[in-house]
Order: sequence, then C-alpha cells, then structure tokens
Amino acid sequence: MLWAVPDQPTLEDFGQDVWWIVLIKVLGVFVILVLLTLFAIVFERKVVARMQQRIGPNRVGPRGYLQSLADGLKLAFKEDIMPALADKPVYFLAPVIATVPAFLAFSVIPMGPSVSIFGEVTPLQLTDAPIGVLIVLACSAMGIYGIVLGGWASGSTYPLLGSMRSAAQMISYEIAMGLSIVAVFLYAGSMSTSEIVAAQADGNQLSFFGWEFTGPSWYGILLPVSFVIYAIAVVGETNRAPFDLPEAESELVGGFHTEYSSLKFALFFLAEYINMVTVSALAATLFLGGWRAPWPLSIWDGANTGWWPLLWFFLKVVAALFVFIWLRGTLPRLRYDQFMRFGWKVLVPVALVWILIVATMRTVSRETDLTTGEVTLYVGVPAAVIVLVALWFGGRASNKDTRLAAVEAAAGSNHPTEPEVLPPAGSRRRPTGGPSRAEGGFPVPPMDLKVPPSPGCGASRWAATARPS
Repeated sequence: MLWAVPDQPTLEDFGQDVWWIVLIKVLGVFVILVLLTLFAIVFERKVVARMQQRIGPNRVGPRGYLQSLADGLKLAFKEDIMPALADKPVYFLAPVIATVPAFLAFSVIPMGPSVSIFGEVTPLQLTDAPIGVLIVLACSAMGIYGIVLGGWASGSTYPLLGSMRSAAQMISYEIAMGLSIVAVFLYAGSMSTSEIVAAQADGNQLSFFGWEFTGPSWYGILLPVSFVIYAIAVVGETNRAPFDLPEAESELVGGFHTEYSSLKFALFFLAEYINMVTVSALAATLFLGGWRAPWPLSIWDGANTGWWPLLWFFLKVVAALFVFIWLRGTLPRLRYDQFMRFGWKVLVPVALVWILIVATMRTVSRETDLTTGEVTLYVGVPAAVIVLVALWFGGRASNKDTRLAAVEAAAGSNHPTEPEVLPPAGSRRRPTGGPSRAEGGFPVPPMDLKVPPSPGCGASRWAATARPS
C-alpha cells in the first residue's frame, strides 16, 4: 500500500485473525458502544446543566455519574404496553432494526494500530473493506427502516407523522453527508477507513511559489467545506437538536416512538446515542486523523504505537460529542420547512459545487506543472469568489420581500391591521353568547370548568381552606 508505515494496518491484515480474537473484538466493540452511550447521557446532562447554571444529576452514584445506568435499568424493568391496534410482529422488530445497524456501523471504524493481544498481532479494528465508508452509510440508511416501521406499526396517527418526517429528514441529510465525504475519497484515493487514516499520517508537502513547507494532513483542515457540511448533516442525520424534528415534543408528543415503552423505547434511545458515537468516530477517522495523535503530541515517537492511539481516538470522539451537546444547549429548534429548505437548497448545492472545485484542482495539479499555491490562486480563489457572489445574490433575491417590508416599517408606512370581526352568532350559540365553532368561532375552553378536589388528606385541607369563615 502507498501509505504503509510501521504498525499501520493494511487491507491484507484483516481476515487473518483466529476465532477467539474475533470474538474479543466483537465483544469489545459492543462493550465500548454501551459504555459510551451511558457516558454520553450523563455527559450531556452534566454539560447542559452547567450551561444553564444548574447542578444536573447528583443523586445516583458518585456525583450522579451512575444516573444513566439507573435510567437504563428503570426502562428495562418498566411495564411493556402494546397498543391494541399495533401490528405486533413489526412493532416488536422495529426497535431491533433501528439498533442493530447502529452497532454494525462501528465494525469498520479503526481505533488504533496493530497491537499484540495475548501474543497475537492484530489491528484495533474489527474489519475493513475497500468500501469501508460505504458500509457505514449503508448501516445508517438501514436505521431509517426501523424508525419508519416503528411509526407505522404503532397504529396511531402521530407516530406515523413522526416517522414520515423522520424518513424525509434522514434521507435528505444523508445525501448531503454522502456528498461531503466525496472530496475525502478524491484526496485519499480510497474508501477504506484504515487507508484514509494512513493517508493523514504524514504532513502534506506544499509548494507555494517556490516556498516549500510541510502543511497539515488532516482533511478537516485541507477540506474545510466538506468538514462543515458533514458536521451539519450528521446533526440532522442523528435527529439531534436543533434538528430533532422527528421527536418534536411540542408538536408530536414523542414522534415515531410515542406508543413505545419499556425495553423497546430504550432500544430506540440506545440507537440514537450509538449513532452519535458512530458519526463522531467517523468524523475523527475521515477528517481528524483517526487514531493518530494530534500535534504537538505527534512529536513523541511512541504516541502512535501500542495502546496510546486508543486514548487519542476516544478524546476526539468525546470532543465531537461535546459539539452535539453544545448545539442542543445553544440553538432553538428550526421549523420543518426551514430545515428541509436548508438541506436541499443550501447543503446539497454547496456540496456539489465543492466536489466540482476539488476535482478541478486535483486534475489541474496532476496534469500540469503548477505548484499547489498556483493551483489555489488560479483555480481555488476564482471559484470561491464566484460561489460567494452567487450566494450573495441568491440570498438577496430570496429575502427581497422581507427587506422591503422592513424598509417600509422603518419609514412608518405600515398601517395597523383592521380589528378582527367575528361572524355573527346564529341559533347554535354558546353559553357566553359567542359564535359556535361550526359557525366560524374560535375553539375556547369552558370558563366555568370545575376541577374535583384531590382525594385524601389534601382534599380535606383544600375544603377547609376553601370554606368561608
């Protein structure tokens, strides 16, 4: 392989392990994902509490760190309720279909170099393939079926609505996510996750008008547009705030899993957090050098050997999880039309234009004698200017009506609206004298509603305090 370095696994190293090493790896991946899920839940609650100047979980375990474990046990032992109108086989299988692909996607994520486990040298990766990244995309696409089937099999309208908007959202942003990593394939020359990590091993040799230097090799720096598009798309792909529209509690109660309880609801919850961990690990693999130590830790010769790379890899994953949590504690939820418009009219066109620019720059640099700086100056800068000008004109054209209304309002030309006139009350009048709902009136709750007192001693106290003296 072109980027073969000491301890760097190659595609030939996979498929050679003995059966008990494979079992250890499978068990290790499962345990790591479950532990990271428990950690992510507590981490999210602690970080959001810190942002909102609250204490957060502080009862279960030392400083509340076992709260997510208690929540998982509580969900597992709660009463399992199945709706009478549910399609029972599909209702049971939907959470499993959503969870299993989430575990499978992590099988091609490289977590470290080749190490010795009980005398057997093996890569810290379950498996790899020439199309390893496509396996992750395929598993994320399979998870959509679990959500859609879960909403449909519940036999209720609101879960069905939630599953439909989930399908539209996840498919839309999965397209943007897939387009964002095409530029990585162009630079790395491979779709294998281990080879993409190896391609970011050494610095990138750059020549800028005769001045040669070693630049960064992380694709997050070399391909910033791809990195930004990927970061935005995976937030929508994992249904996280501010893109958590499938679970919009204010509108749909709970979205596609409204009718689920107990262990089945816990599986949907587990799939969401495992997907967060998987896309964070994929971001570290594709854009942040994978398991390799960042500078200046990479100066140390032993930083990328042995078991140390596991530490650097999981630190990058935790940093990506923090960004998910940061967004949830900062940004409000978008409207559904804004969200879909942003995905189809902004992310997808920008990703397509960026792929065209990257492919052009790669072709020009390969077919001509121009240096990296000259290619950037003659191709990259004009393309960036054209894109920015097009976005500016497009933004002004789309916001023209809003700008004109704002100018009129500032000049005092807006007139107050006429008072709203209700239709006349007919024969079917309400007790208050207003028009009925059928005749055009607004639905108003009864103003003379009487709430019965609570049973027990509280009712006696309420009656005593309510009795006139």
